[in-house]
Amino acid sequence: MMGWYGGGMGGGAWIFMGLFWVILIAAIIWLVVRLLPSSSHSGATTAPPHQVSGQESPLDVLDRRFASGELDLETYQAQRAALIAARGSR
Repeated sequence: MMGWYGGGMGGGAWIFMGLFWVILIAAIIWLVVRLLPSSSHSGATTAPPHQVSGQESPLDVLDRRFASGELDLETYQAQRAALIAARGSR
């Protein structure tokens, strides 16, 4: 007749079982993190340092308006110089 101490798992089996559960839990966590949407996986580019909280800087707005043809060259240069002068006086 076998007693309580005669059967069961040896030390190697306990190590294997513990390692199995650690790997399984790590794989589940990795999968959940990988499948959740985040800004780093959405293809969004990071904002340049002069942009704050997704807003364009005044120079960016001015550059965009000039590039789209809303401003002529003289107006663009005058407004750009005024913005740079105002930024330098802060």
